Amino acid sequence: MRYVIIIAIMWCVIPLSVMAQEEDSLRVNVKGFVDTYHAVRIESPNDWMSSRSRVRGEVTIEKGYAGAFVSANLVYNAILKDRTGFQLREAYAYYSDNQWDVRAGRQIITWGVADALRLTDIISPMDYTEFLAQDYDDIRIPVGGLRLRYSREKWSVEVVAIPVSSFFELPTDDNNPWSVGPVPIAAEPAHKFHNMEYGGRLSLFLSGIDLSFSALHTWNKQPVMCNGVGEYRRMTMLGADMSVPVDKFVIRGEIAEYLDELQAGGSRAASTNALVGIDWYAGNDWTLSAQYAHKYVAQGEHRNTGLSTLRISKDLLHNTLALQTFAYIDVTNGGVFNRFSADYALNDQLHAILGFDYFHADSGMFRIYDKNSELWVKLKYSF
Repeated sequence: MRYVIIIAIMWCVIPLSVMAQEEDSLRVNVKGFVDTYHAVRIESPNDWMSSRSRVRGEVTIEKGYAGAFVSANLVYNAILKDRTGFQLREAYAYYSDNQWDVRAGRQIITWGVADALRLTDIISPMDYTEFLAQDYDDIRIPVGGLRLRYSREKWSVEVVAIPVSSFFELPTDDNNPWSVGPVPIAAEPAHKFHNMEYGGRLSLFLSGIDLSFSALHTWNKQPVMCNGVGEYRRMTMLGADMSVPVDKFVIRGEIAEYLDELQAGGSRAASTNALVGIDWYAGNDWTLSAQYAHKYVAQGEHRNTGLSTLRISKDLLHNTLALQTFAYIDVTNGGVFNRFSADYALNDQLHAILGFDYFHADSGMFRIYDKNSELWVKLKYSF
């Protein structure tokens, strides 16, 4: 009987010992994708709007609860020559256990519950080199900073500090089909301690509702035209968001108050930004989502502006074909940008995607791209 007990103990102890060794061992994971994307204007002169290929590599190195993550692109862009070459995307070290999550380095930080709209989600700026005619994840620009999050079952608190801010990338080269023209932009804020961004977010996970409250001392990441020059100024954001599941629906709401925000012409004023959204998971692989965001500025002639989004998606052929339409609707001026796409999975690694981007506007944010409707194709191989 004694030997049986000893053998039983050994069977218990040996796996635990192996698990401990595995947790302490160095783990390396490499993945990524290769994709190529080409778009042609459907109106005269029927020129190329985009033509780019890239290799994305992502490396994760872990030991115990600590690790590091690096993501980078190797790009060839046939139209925008200055975009060809090596591009570092994210590079950060981290520590993550059951309660603490600490990340330091170049990273993408997202807040809020809005889908492809920015209210409280204003830490990571946007790359508008090809406007919105890119995957939304590719438009986000990483920031170099520190993010610390402490989580419990019903709540979490997160603090961020960004010593050196990043800002929107705008297309100002006349050779770029998406150019907004040669817009003079003032120098970015000096890399000094008093110019750093900092803030925090408290999230509550309650029965039937998720809530978050946030505050951020930051900059207007997109330059605001003042006397013909794009300027950057300090501002403070106070925000809150919620998400409520109701049967097959998810109701989302977000609000952000921008204190002392720089306005066109150089004045400073508070603005209120509010959003309501609803997602409907209708069954049979149908998903419908709609949002409306409203901005009210406390001074000036154009105090109220509105922007809506509509997303409809359907999976077919045993989930190998994904059809989607996603539209931005400029409620104030009547413009629209709609991206239609059909994504066919040839296998688990290889996808062929065909799409059409439609622009129409007589005024407002989409007016400059009214002639930029395009037909595009994309191939993507993941490894």
